[in-house]
Amino acid sequence: MISIVIPIHNEEPSILPLYDRLTAVMESLGRQYEVIFVDDASTDNSFEILANLVETDPGMKVVRLRRNFGQTAALAAGFDLAQGHVILSMDGDLQHDPSDIPLLIEKIDAGYDIASGWRKVRVDNLMMRRIPSRIANWLMSKVSGVDLHDFGTTFKAYRAEVLRDVRLYGELHRFIPALASFYGARIAEVPIRNIPREAGKSHYGIGRTFRVAFDILTIQFLLRYMTRPMHFFGKLGGAGFALAGAIFAYLIGYKLIGGHIMERHAPLMIVSVMVFLASIMLFGIGLMGEVLMRTYFEASGKRIYAVRDVRINSDTASAEAAHEESES
Repeated sequence: MISIVIPIHNEEPSILPLYDRLTAVMESLGRQYEVIFVDDASTDNSFEILANLVETDPGMKVVRLRRNFGQTAALAAGFDLAQGHVILSMDGDLQHDPSDIPLLIEKIDAGYDIASGWRKVRVDNLMMRRIPSRIANWLMSKVSGVDLHDFGTTFKAYRAEVLRDVRLYGELHRFIPALASFYGARIAEVPIRNIPREAGKSHYGIGRTFRVAFDILTIQFLLRYMTRPMHFFGKLGGAGFALAGAIFAYLIGYKLIGGHIMERHAPLMIVSVMVFLASIMLFGIGLMGEVLMRTYFEASGKRIYAVRDVRINSDTASAEAAHEESES
């Protein structure tokens, strides 16, 4: 079964054309599917249109959020409601062509855990969208170690079990492949069409570039130090201790040869003390991070690994089953 999650915010003119195209494509596939629209507190008639559609389509679900939480939260709401073995996400502004869905599903059927769309030929504004996007994608690829050209597009297909290992916060939906790579997800990239917006107004601007930059730093930390925060803060604290020690050693040597520290090097003394105290704080933050990390994994029952498959000898399986039956 395939679940299609579509976040919507003020997309009134696009909903009916998208629904018609999507239905035609999915029916041609001949596979069971459901469509989940998530209305992120639209102020136009988007929800009314969706409410009417859901009355005529038993395979459709509509979620309406209490306020505008953003695209990541809308996707998370749809993912939580999805019942399919494969979950596909796409935008509701008609810039994603439903006819590309079979290409994404084909990669999942081939054994990949994530099929990520790649807008190989962009039609967006060069200065406001394409250049910042190219820079951000290059940085994200280097930081995460995931070789993708297009992290930003929502048009992706996932195995449902992959999404269960990923928790979405802030605006991290575009980095799901990077987060899933932490658990060893196999990722394929699929060229898709990038269609100019037919109606409505884009919700993205140059300001999003700065938010993406902060998210890249977050991803860098999560991927490398999520289960060992002391390794990050400890390095900084150790470097601080070394610097403070070097300054102290210089000042002591200067004092031993008859110099007057407070007359010539009082600011340097203050700097060394501040660096020393900052180093202690960094070690403290690292220790707190270790405690929080362990609390998170143990309290939530989450594992720090993900199992792709388990296979055992059939004779062993029969013996184990017989043993369990005898014990019961």
